[in-house]
Amino acid sequence: MSRRGEHPGDTLLRFTRRRSAAVGAARSSLRVALLAGLLLAAPAVADPPDPPEWTQPIAPFHLVGPIDYVGSKGIAAYLIHTSAGAILIDGTLPANADMIRSNVEARGVPIRDVKWILVSHAHWDHVGAVAALARMSGARVAAGAGDVAALEAGTPPGDVLYTPKRFTPVHVDRAIHDGDRVTLGTIAVTAHATPGHTPGCTSWTMQAAGRRVIFPCSITVAGNRLIGNKVYPEIVADFRQSFDKLGAMKADVVLPAHPEIADVIGRARSGRLVDPGLLPAIVAQSRSAFEAELRRQAATVAP
Repeated sequence: MSRRGEHPGDTLLRFTRRRSAAVGAARSSLRVALLAGLLLAAPAVADPPDPPEWTQPIAPFHLVGPIDYVGSKGIAAYLIHTSAGAILIDGTLPANADMIRSNVEARGVPIRDVKWILVSHAHWDHVGAVAALARMSGARVAAGAGDVAALEAGTPPGDVLYTPKRFTPVHVDRAIHDGDRVTLGTIAVTAHATPGHTPGCTSWTMQAAGRRVIFPCSITVAGNRLIGNKVYPEIVADFRQSFDKLGAMKADVVLPAHPEIADVIGRARSGRLVDPGLLPAIVAQSRSAFEAELRRQAATVAP
């Protein structure tokens, strides 16, 4: 059954599970999110509603080391416990603010103990609740420098082929650049600029229980205009550089903003979170889908 992708009007993503050739026989079968559809040439007359999974509650659960899952069934938010409070990665939709708070507190963290909220990118489905959660907690907000203006205006960045949804403006306390670290207690989370999906798209990495963990920013086209994008003319080059960067990185555990991309929930339940072959497989499939969509958009504007 197909599922909608990252944003209203974006029918790019239909995730399937299959065995990856990159994974050796000694490892269990790799389930990856495969990008199997292409965007329509123009947005639909009426954008479809958000998938119900995006606001469907799910009991929070432990992932690895100090990291818990506190998001909805369809959109991730991650809680990192430290000796000096907690770090929250993303906030999901506006309607989920109270649910995220309840999930955080169910994992033993009073909401006022959340000291930082780290943003992956400035899209409605990931930052819609950040302003409310920041007010509840008093947490500082950190985001990629390229998305700061969009976050503080409440307007998604870029030129897209769907009707973008605004969100409550978010005050950004710290503009993040490639290689910056956010440290709380004994935990350090490192930022990696991976633009394309948005100009400030930021992937985060950390060590947890001896494992290399990555929270990759989205690398899907997701309705972005690739040809003739006057708002973000570097978009194609940025996407390709981000594919190269992420493809060269090593990660044992992959925790994306849309959990189905790495089957986070299923893998956690079955004890299969550790998979060093997962990140390169996701990047390879995303790169292939990107190039196909680039060719499709180029063909629509060719003389």
